[in-house]
Amino acid sequence: MAEVTKKLASGGLAGITASESAICLCGAEEESLLYRGYNVEELAEHATFEEVAYLLTRGKKPTEQELQEYLDALSEHRQLPDALKETLEKLPKETNRMDLLRTGVSLLGNLEPEETEGTAKSIDRLISTLPSILLYWFKFHFEGKRINFHSVEKSLAGYFLTKLHDRAVSELERRALDVSLILYAEHEFNASTFTVRVIASTLSDYFSAITGGIGSLRGPLHGGANEKAMDLISSFNTPDEAEAGVLEMLSRKQLIMGFGHRVYTTKDPRSDIIKVYAKNLASETGEHTLFPIAERIDEVMKREKNLFPNLDFYSALVYHYLNLPVSFFTPLFVFSRVSGWSAHYKEQKENNKLIRPLSKYVGPPPRRWID
Repeated sequence: MAEVTKKLASGGLAGITASESAICLCGAEEESLLYRGYNVEELAEHATFEEVAYLLTRGKKPTEQELQEYLDALSEHRQLPDALKETLEKLPKETNRMDLLRTGVSLLGNLEPEETEGTAKSIDRLISTLPSILLYWFKFHFEGKRINFHSVEKSLAGYFLTKLHDRAVSELERRALDVSLILYAEHEFNASTFTVRVIASTLSDYFSAITGGIGSLRGPLHGGANEKAMDLISSFNTPDEAEAGVLEMLSRKQLIMGFGHRVYTTKDPRSDIIKVYAKNLASETGEHTLFPIAERIDEVMKREKNLFPNLDFYSALVYHYLNLPVSFFTPLFVFSRVSGWSAHYKEQKENNKLIRPLSKYVGPPPRRWID
């Protein structure tokens, strides 16, 4: 108990093991990341996001037939209910994109509530529906049209990019987004995942748990880092200007978003993977300004603070090269992480115990109430 109390004093439950899980291993010593035992580097090289989503939510790698059936099911689930489309049309144009997804998920939970023993169907439905929610709202309010959800694209990445840009996309564009979704899909007991598990532990429903996860991810210290990283990179015109600017920020003790991690100590194993796609997209698009700026910021942070870029830093560049609005960066995180959240929701329900930690009281001593 003394050891637990000492660790709690550091805040944020740092170092506290809350429960067991068979879903993800974030290895601080080996600086590795495993999904259901599979190394994330291998998944990013050989798998698709849909295969990873199946692995996380079903607990096993799909066979070729199972994958095809899964892709077909996801494609069929993209259509939105009329009541949901009507609500999206009524939401203000200024709506925060995360608030939009939170509302969409909550409403879908009313229109298509989770059925007993039917969680898998709700999970598949939500993985397919989230991109459609954002696309429908965006196209209606910013382009004045109602999109057709039909698409020959089987992958989430291909579907989202072609519908957003109204054009065919290159294989590099499709694969870059696909790999990004793989890398963001799961990461153990982070803030949003733990929120999902806490809600699940009360025996609440699936849609309530995911709505809570979105609310947790909305915070800039968790889900908004890639947006802040893009703001930082794009604020400079040259690598030299970036170095001077970051040094000035460090001298003022300002937080540089996109660097360091609560779990990893020397590197984020996902960062090098997504950095390659950022570099390749820079070459394909012919934009040769921002990537060198990002690399210089990376070098300065390593030299001055011995900090490494996390997944968010170079992911911001990938999304920029894919011509995605910055306000879409965190919603894309949701598209991916819902697969991990869903896996944790199921795991919590399968061996449930109400999550109810203690707090260390630091208030006033007992006192009398006098009228």
